[in-house]
Amino acid sequence: MPAWEEYKQAAQTRGSLALELYMVVSTPAKGPEHLQQHLPAHLDYQAEQEQQGNLVMAGPLSDSTGELMQGTGLIIYRAASLEAAIAITEADPMHSTGTRTFEIKRWLVNEGSFQIDLKLSAQKIRL
Repeated sequence: MPAWEEYKQAAQTRGSLALELYMVVSTPAKGPEHLQQHLPAHLDYQAEQEQQGNLVMAGPLSDSTGELMQGTGLIIYRAASLEAAIAITEADPMHSTGTRTFEIKRWLVNEGSFQIDLKLSAQKIRL
């Protein structure tokens, strides 16, 4: 396997976007009462990260059937480095209190498309 930076450079050379983001999988470590206790602070923290431009997307994941909540969540951050992304993640009240644990990975976005439908007079946005 090539080194990360070597692969990123090769992706850029061939014309790929090579946008580096950070993917966090957050998993409950304590019971639902702890999750509920820290949820308001977590949501405030995520809103703050969004305002600062660090939070790309976040939300819960289903189980493998797609029918039930699993309790895990996915967060995508924009950061200057893996170390900076780890610091952002560790400061989340869910993680700093030990209510949830996390695994973080670099994600190199090379392909895809993203569309936004913005209707100003109707004040509607569709992704």
